[in-house]
Amino acid sequence: MGKTSVIIMVLTLTVNNAYNYYEEINMNTMNWWQSSVIYQIYPRSFMDSNNDGIGDLRGITSRLDYISTLGIDAIWLSPVYKSPQDDNGYDISDYMDIDPMFGTMKDMIELISKAKERGISIIMDLVLNHTSDEHPWFKEAKKSKENPYHDYYVWVDGEEGAVPNQLKACFGGSAWEWVSELQQYYLHLFSVRQPDLNWENPKVRNEIYNMINWWIDKGVRGFRLDVIDLIGKEPLKGITSNGPHLHDYIREMTSRTWGQKKLLTVGETWGASPENAKIFSCMDGSEFSMVFQFEHISLDQQEGKEKWDLAPIDFIRLKEVLSKWQIELENDGWNSLFWNNHDLPRIVSRWGDDKEYREESAKMLATIIHGMKGTPYIYQGEELGMTNVQYDISDYKDIETLNLYKERIDAGYSKDEIMESIFAKGRDNARTPMQWDTSEYSGFSKKEPWIKVNPNYPMINAKEQISRESSVYNYYIELIALRKKHKVIRFGSYKLLLPKHDKLFAYQRSYEDILLTVICNLTRDYVDATKDLIKNYQLLLCNYSEIKDEIRLRPYEARVYINAK
Repeated sequence: MGKTSVIIMVLTLTVNNAYNYYEEINMNTMNWWQSSVIYQIYPRSFMDSNNDGIGDLRGITSRLDYISTLGIDAIWLSPVYKSPQDDNGYDISDYMDIDPMFGTMKDMIELISKAKERGISIIMDLVLNHTSDEHPWFKEAKKSKENPYHDYYVWVDGEEGAVPNQLKACFGGSAWEWVSELQQYYLHLFSVRQPDLNWENPKVRNEIYNMINWWIDKGVRGFRLDVIDLIGKEPLKGITSNGPHLHDYIREMTSRTWGQKKLLTVGETWGASPENAKIFSCMDGSEFSMVFQFEHISLDQQEGKEKWDLAPIDFIRLKEVLSKWQIELENDGWNSLFWNNHDLPRIVSRWGDDKEYREESAKMLATIIHGMKGTPYIYQGEELGMTNVQYDISDYKDIETLNLYKERIDAGYSKDEIMESIFAKGRDNARTPMQWDTSEYSGFSKKEPWIKVNPNYPMINAKEQISRESSVYNYYIELIALRKKHKVIRFGSYKLLLPKHDKLFAYQRSYEDILLTVICNLTRDYVDATKDLIKNYQLLLCNYSEIKDEIRLRPYEARVYINAK
């Protein structure tokens, strides 16, 4: 299928027949999310409608046609709940209200409605491991040990200066904070302003279930569950993730909320293995639709060290890990497919070439993911090939990055060493404003944004890419359209080809009488492919405008072939 016909097909679907398609998917498909592509939005950085320098809900609504044209089925919305923003909204002070910086509940309902008109579902981000220290529950909990809300959080008696154990917070320092008036420590696995909820308390669980059902009644079609594998923690035993009661809690939550309602649910599970991912995403619907696992994303750090301790990526190992998850979950679970999110650096800068071959490598990396079995996730700007940034430390906003810088300076690291790690892995790489056009502040706002715009926005922006047939954006339209057209991409079995080749990532998908082969050059070298891989196959897609050599792949070249058995 040519590019023009693909674009026409997608526009016809998303503009003219979007509402009918939305109803058909949800009424007649057992698991609608198995045929879906999800787009993640980080609201404060997507689109500013009122020119205060911060993205908002009306800004998202104004850009729904852009998302619809891609062929997107659902938007995962990072938190827009009321929050003091200590961790950019992942510290919630009211689960049932919208933070004024993002708008109002009326704006939220309008977004849900306008998205539905275009066949797009809204997926909310649920942060259930912890709240903000400004949540009314925690304010009450600190008043006394006898307060009804005290047991909503995790407390340990003790003495000041003698922490209960050596648990560390993810953002640095001890995971325990002393409250002198209570003579107790409370647990915070993240910021000191993010106290952990006590899931052992059934009252906490009931409050959470009521809140989830309240959002479902407002039209939300699913949830992404932040660090959900931590809710079963037993901190005094040193257990944080995958605690003994974790799956009991999840099954109870499912049965009390989204169970039998055909919603998309995805759990963020940094400690997931294929074995427990099969439980999390069991096809009986007892827990989640799928999980985010991060084994592949952790391959460029030194073994046994932190993510900031950089190591070169081993492409053979990357192929092994991605293939393992494809094969292990083939019949007993479901994969989420992603390279980027709000916590991760831009993949084109990480494992591609964000300079000479930026567009080719961005398209190639997208091809790898979108040719696999599972539900693909696109993070805002990924479809443009947006890149990492290199700022002065004073320009960074992320609490994790700032704490890391201070800790490593105190530990004797040089500034250059620390900044190299931040440039490579810092979360603010993903949080710079969306690059819409060449106007000041990239068309994101008319006021200086909350965080600096990537300086390359005059070259990399949506307006330019929409108008250019060979752009990364239009390539994503083709990838998504192919997934919707070919069942072999959505449901076919997976086989890794050339497993020991250190430059080519090749795999085959098969379904009924169809074979589909994906071949990607992971490097900036010219690489010869095995002729047998493409013999008697028809080329479906290539990230270069034409094939000059049937056997030789150019730098970062990606090809998709199909053949009827």
